[in-house]
Amino acid sequence: MTTQKDFKRLVRGRMQKTGESYTAARASLLAQSAKRKAPSAEGNGTHALPVDPLTTVTANAPTSSQPDLAKIAGMSDAKLKEKTGCTWERWVWALDQVNAQAWPHREIAQYVHDKYKVPGWWAQNVTVGYERIRGLREKGQRRSGSWEAAKSKTIAAAVGTIFKSFKQPKLRSKWLTGGTAVVRTSVPNKSLRLTWEDGSSVEVYLVAKGRSKTLVAIQHTRLPNRDTANRMKAFWAEHLEALATHLESKKE
Repeated sequence: MTTQKDFKRLVRGRMQKTGESYTAARASLLAQSAKRKAPSAEGNGTHALPVDPLTTVTANAPTSSQPDLAKIAGMSDAKLKEKTGCTWERWVWALDQVNAQAWPHREIAQYVHDKYKVPGWWAQNVTVGYERIRGLREKGQRRSGSWEAAKSKTIAAAVGTIFKSFKQPKLRSKWLTGGTAVVRTSVPNKSLRLTWEDGSSVEVYLVAKGRSKTLVAIQHTRLPNRDTANRMKAFWAEHLEALATHLESKKE
């Protein structure tokens, strides 16, 4: 019988061979083991459904007639598996088993986070993708029916500098034109929530990528329709570029 130490050695060996992360390599090996051990379901000769979809495989392999789940969800299987250990097919299977499509968004995300130990940001990605696949929202739309625009950019500046550029009105006016906003809440160097001039909401998330590089992610929510969402996505792409240019010019 394989010991835990032996299994970890196998995982590390697969990591060196395939370049996968530890989580992905572990999931792949467990899936192979489960597939070999899975008994046949009564009556039809197919494999019985796995107990834990994050460490086993689903009963039937995907076929060409199945929809492109990654395309509907808006994220590739490769990226999702790298970050969560599972493809969209397996996540959909897992969430369908508990009838998650009948749950509110927050409850699905909490379930993914708590049961499968998926970090908050990726639990949100799994939840949004699942909701799109199950027809609960379109890309760019929230469960409430309102629309949102999302845009991100990595900027060559310290996270504290960028936080101040959003937080302080005088600094914000240097690069953010064509609209006004009021900061409602903020977590220093982490996030801000702003009320836009039309009453919609802007959420800003900051992730430090070293001393002088920061990922800035914008979610502009409570928008009335797809056209407005598309317009605001272009708006934020333009103004994140303006922020990067402004901060770069200050270094010269």
